[in-house]
Amino acid sequence: MKVGILGLPNAGKSSLFNALTRAGAQAANYPFTTVEPNVAIVSVPDERLDRVVETVRATPTVYETMEFHDIAGLVRGAHKGEGLGNRFLANIRETDALVHVVRAHSDAQVVHPEGRVDPLADVDTVETELLYADLEQAERRLEKVRREAKSLDRAKMAEEAWLRELVAALGEGRPARSVGVPEAAAGALGNLQPLTAKPVLYLANVGEGDPLEVPPALAQHAEAAGARSAAVSARIEAELSELDAEEATGMRAELGAGESGLATVIREAWQLLGLISFFTAGEGKEGRAWAIPRGTPARRAAGEIHTDIERGFVAAEVVGWEDLVAAGGYTEARERAKLRVEGRGYEVRDGDVITVRFTP
Repeated sequence: MKVGILGLPNAGKSSLFNALTRAGAQAANYPFTTVEPNVAIVSVPDERLDRVVETVRATPTVYETMEFHDIAGLVRGAHKGEGLGNRFLANIRETDALVHVVRAHSDAQVVHPEGRVDPLADVDTVETELLYADLEQAERRLEKVRREAKSLDRAKMAEEAWLRELVAALGEGRPARSVGVPEAAAGALGNLQPLTAKPVLYLANVGEGDPLEVPPALAQHAEAAGARSAAVSARIEAELSELDAEEATGMRAELGAGESGLATVIREAWQLLGLISFFTAGEGKEGRAWAIPRGTPARRAAGEIHTDIERGFVAAEVVGWEDLVAAGGYTEARERAKLRVEGRGYEVRDGDVITVRFTP
């Protein structure tokens, strides 16, 4: 899963990126510290998989991964060439979701690019620039598709009609997600990859010692937009990321910081994208987590493992991870009637441990 991190300069993006990934991206108290997009891939820890691996003696353990893209801060007028952020928006068009870091602390030592602290105003600035960026992209795409639609290709004609509606909506300040894509132009969204169509997590960067709470106005904005919101302290997360795991856990407990920033982002992103995880594991074989959309049938889930497995799918042996751990292994789970055989249409559940039977 790919996640783009954006926000105003000095909102705490790079500090958060460092904390999430321990990648050491430069972070400083002046605008445009990030002049090249930072990219890091991190493992998504899952205690359920750890328990499964231990139970069936699988090795090695392979977690799901999340790819973070941190770009330069956006400023008002970025679409006109102000600042540096706009030139990097292309780097996050292929991401699955956006994490919008919003300053929610009043530390006077951290300079605000517009000289004030107002989370909603900051959100409006960034989202306006995303709208302008999408509008420019949509207008260019419309010009191209308009020529192609002269061939009377039904898909191109449908895409042209959608693009016209989209350009009008963006011009009125409405995001791309507000304009439905017709079935006849199902690939149009993928062709354009508008930023304002992506699911968003608003991440309030609160001050050190402040409650880990999203400002009410920001929470209301997120709810109205069909997005999610959460709070972290980028400064605390950055400091804790420099400690070893045991020290960080103890310090987090002393500070009352709760779960880690990485855990918060992962949990919220999973919810935002409607994802669940299933596991595969066998004695002497790797134990692995696989992220899939909720509601995925077993045969399609098998395709995440390998396309040949999906093609030759026969059946899936399924057991819930808790039942497998409680039983002590597959044989015992089968004896307790906890392991069952499911067909291709079975809807995979979060935490299922699956062994796929297939014809090569």
